[in-house]
Amino acid sequence: MRVGHGFDSHPYGDDATRPLILGGVTFVSDRCLVGHSDADVIAHACADALLGPSGLGDIGSWFPDTDSAYEGADSLELLAQVVSAVRKAGWRAINIDCSVVAEEPKLAPARSQMQEHLTRVVGAPVTIKGKRPEGLGPIDGVACWAVALLEET
Repeated sequence: MRVGHGFDSHPYGDDATRPLILGGVTFVSDRCLVGHSDADVIAHACADALLGPSGLGDIGSWFPDTDSAYEGADSLELLAQVVSAVRKAGWRAINIDCSVVAEEPKLAPARSQMQEHLTRVVGAPVTIKGKRPEGLGPIDGVACWAVALLEET
């Protein structure tokens, strides 16, 4: 067995044409997250949590922000490619646990839906906990930490 840790963050933006997507769910918001792909920090952190312990690098080496092929990419599709590569490398996820820090949006109303999307893609339970900065000052974006447990197949 191996444990992997993933992290990702993206700043808020004000582009009204860009949706705010977390865990594969589109949130109604006046803000978006700025990034090369759809900026889904939860999917990105999950990908890194799987890639590291599998010896497969990190999300930036797989899907560089300098490659136009990934501009606006669906991060759940990118995560599915990571899951496939991890399986080919002889590993499978047992679970992934995520902590998301954000002032907005409120995650609780969509938590089940996000967990269902990610669990379907990963093929193992993915849990999400939403946290606020609680007096640490304004956070101008969303950050996610993910921990994955993998076993050799």
